[in-house]
Amino acid sequence: MKNILLMILAVFVVAGLYLFFNKRDINLKNPVSNQNQNQKIDINSLNPLSIVRMRNETYPGSDIKIEQTLSPGSNYSRYIISYLSDGLKIYGLLTVPDGTPPKSGWPVIIFNHGYIPPVQYSPTERYIAYVDYFARSGYIVLKSNYRGNGQSEGQPEGAYYSPAYAIDVLNAIGSIKRFKAADPNKIGMWGHSMGGNITMRDLVVDPKDIKVAVIWGGVVGSYDDLINNWQRHVSYRPGPTEMALRNRYRQNLVVQYGQPKSNPSFWNTVDPTYFVKDIIAPVQLDAGGADEEVPVSFSQSFYDKLKAAGKTAELYIYPGSDHNISQGFELAMQRSLGFFDKYLK
Repeated sequence: MKNILLMILAVFVVAGLYLFFNKRDINLKNPVSNQNQNQKIDINSLNPLSIVRMRNETYPGSDIKIEQTLSPGSNYSRYIISYLSDGLKIYGLLTVPDGTPPKSGWPVIIFNHGYIPPVQYSPTERYIAYVDYFARSGYIVLKSNYRGNGQSEGQPEGAYYSPAYAIDVLNAIGSIKRFKAADPNKIGMWGHSMGGNITMRDLVVDPKDIKVAVIWGGVVGSYDDLINNWQRHVSYRPGPTEMALRNRYRQNLVVQYGQPKSNPSFWNTVDPTYFVKDIIAPVQLDAGGADEEVPVSFSQSFYDKLKAAGKTAELYIYPGSDHNISQGFELAMQRSLGFFDKYLK
């Protein structure tokens, strides 16, 4: 009888230890739930850039409204469209392949453009050859203006120290998923320069919806890199409008929280590179070896972090090529398209 009681007691002890450590593991993966009922984190108290806060927001987008039909491409239609993000009307360029779509719809590439002075931005200028390459290859392409850019409502806030543009792109995903001709389960993302930073942030905020990503000349360094190791390593100096955008939001954060090295506990919560382990999508990085605007080391460092975390990643550096990879454009586009075809189509 004594042995039976000891065996029953041992079973309860083992079960209790299993439940304790299993709950602990779940809570470590989800910091928001790592509280008792009287100590729950108030999501709204977290900084808007916080990855945890952004993950707990919703990005439904809206139905896409065709505002203007443009002249068609070689085998695709082009439209100026609008959708809603945070209650703001955001404009963009949408291309749709001609012909009958696959049964599940056309695969989609969300196209995140780099910095262009917001008052000068036009969805039908810049990146024409880039969009055309993907559009004529059987993809729906949606290039968002971002808020405050071109005709889009709202104020431009930049991408590095404000979540605004990343939110606009997440709502673009929500919107294109409603679009009848699109396959909601085949959404990829392409980003250049600032758009690469947006792509990186959205990869960790919404890892399930973004199936594959390609980043060219991306601002994909850590916050310590962005604040302390950017302008020291390239000859390019941003124009006054761009610097004003960066400085306004960066200074507010630095005054409130200090520098990344002095307060890593805060900066790690807002830094996408700290959440690389959560990325699901394969990622391709392309960078010009003679890029004078964004250090090639940003792409190299991000690639190293992805590989260290066991992720599927590729890195291509084009010797002598500039920030736009102009000198290696055809090869880089072939590699980008091949990556989308392999992991999205």
